Amino acid sequence: MDASFTMHRGLPVPRTLPESLRAVRPALLVYDAQVGIFSQLPEPAPLTARLLRIVTAARTAGLPVFFSRHLSLPVELMGTAQMRMALAWQRTDDPRQVRPWFLRDSPGLGVLPELAPLASEAVFDKLSMSAFEGTWLDIALRDLGVRTIILIGAAMEIGIEPTVRHAADLGYLPIVVRDACGAGHPEAAQRSLDSLAFAGDTLFTDTDELCELVDSLSPAG
Repeated sequence: MDASFTMHRGLPVPRTLPESLRAVRPALLVYDAQVGIFSQLPEPAPLTARLLRIVTAARTAGLPVFFSRHLSLPVELMGTAQMRMALAWQRTDDPRQVRPWFLRDSPGLGVLPELAPLASEAVFDKLSMSAFEGTWLDIALRDLGVRTIILIGAAMEIGIEPTVRHAADLGYLPIVVRDACGAGHPEAAQRSLDSLAFAGDTLFTDTDELCELVDSLSPAG
């Protein structure tokens, strides 16, 4: 272990972005990069290009890569919470008007074809905003010895913020790539970033810096 790392009882305590990628094993979480979600973003093409660049760098460096997808329940299986969410998202007061957007076999559920998850990568579905709630993500990450999670995808103000907070509560070090986290409401997304920065659990970076650091982790780096 590099002597420059802050240590506590034999454990590394990463304080900077480079340390967070080298002192403990990192993984990449691509949050809800789905066809049906990105079609609602104002400028999806530049964001998709940045996501592809990061995913490619992670693959080259051999980082574990996970893709989350937001799944809709059929109306017949929606309870109070799921229906309240659907009414809010679809701007209606009538449950009879709700049309689930991300049903199991719908095109909108799928990960963006540009990112095309590999057979060696994981794709998991969730009903919650946090990628950890009700899923096996935490089990898989801990089994791999992962302690740092790089987060990209969409949307910052809807699901990435609660996932970051949940990750920190579980003992992970979250890294948010600002320009690789899309938003449907820029002002709300900025509030999310400001709130996470104030809490102090999260490290922040951009695509250029992250890819440069991840490239240095690859066998040829």
